[in-house]
Amino acid sequence: MKFKGLVWLGIRTEKFNETLKFYRDTLGLPQAYDEPGFAVFDLPNGDRIEIFSDNYEGRELFNTGPVVGFEVDDIEQVRLELEQAGIEFIGPIEKGGHSKWSHFRGPDGNIYELKWREKS
Repeated sequence: MKFKGLVWLGIRTEKFNETLKFYRDTLGLPQAYDEPGFAVFDLPNGDRIEIFSDNYEGRELFNTGPVVGFEVDDIEQVRLELEQAGIEFIGPIEKGGHSKWSHFRGPDGNIYELKWREKS
C-alpha cells in the first residue's frame, strides 16, 4: 500500500459564505467553480479544495470535520488492503472526469477519502 500525498480537502460548513470568502479573498486561492452551496478551488499543483454548504445534497456524510483525500497509485488494491484490515468503506469506488475516489471511516470516526488521478 503506497500513499503519494494529500490531494483533496472537502469542507462542509454552516458558514458557507464566510468560508468561501476566506479561501477566495483572504487566502487568495484560485476559484475554479461555484454554484449555490458549492465551490471548488484548484491549486497550481493539481490539489483541490471543495467547500459544501451544510444543506448541500450528497455530502451529508461529511459531518465529523474536514475530509482529507489521500492520493494512491492503485485505488482498487489499496481499498482491498484497507478492507482486509477492517476499515469500513462508504459506498463503491466512484468515477468522475480523470479521477476515482472512495470514502471510508477511520478508526477515529472521521471520514477520509482515497483518490486516484489519471496521470497527465
